[in-house]
Amino acid sequence: MTDDACLVLKSEATAAPGVPPAVVGDLACLETPAVRAWLQAQGVTETSPDLRLVPPEEAAAVPEDAERLSVPLGEEELSRLRHHTAPPDLARLEEELLGYRSCTDGRDALLARALAAGVPAHRVAELTGEDLATVEAANR
Repeated sequence: MTDDACLVLKSEATAAPGVPPAVVGDLACLETPAVRAWLQAQGVTETSPDLRLVPPEEAAAVPEDAERLSVPLGEEELSRLRHHTAPPDLARLEEELLGYRSCTDGRDALLARALAAGVPAHRVAELTGEDLATVEAANR
């Protein structure tokens, strides 16, 4: 398995997994000379309905005779691609996990600020639902 995603050109004879690149949002790789040249050689644009972007773990499902180009994606781009290729039930759970991450981002800094401001550790634990040991550890 490669660490790169791949652009795949599907045809009537070959269906390809993945999603249209436009679904994933802005992708830096689409602006590279190599990708531009490949698209031009295939006679398509980045918005072509026959173009698919496939995550690395699904590249083995691309038919061997399909036109393809490996493209590196950034961490955020790859995360968005995987989200859009996930089954709907998993995609909804991923949304919840992302919400959880955004809620807990900066948790330790917030706990430390509360303790530094004089809120007693037991009160911080009560208000946040965090374990008292976790709250006290944020002050170290």
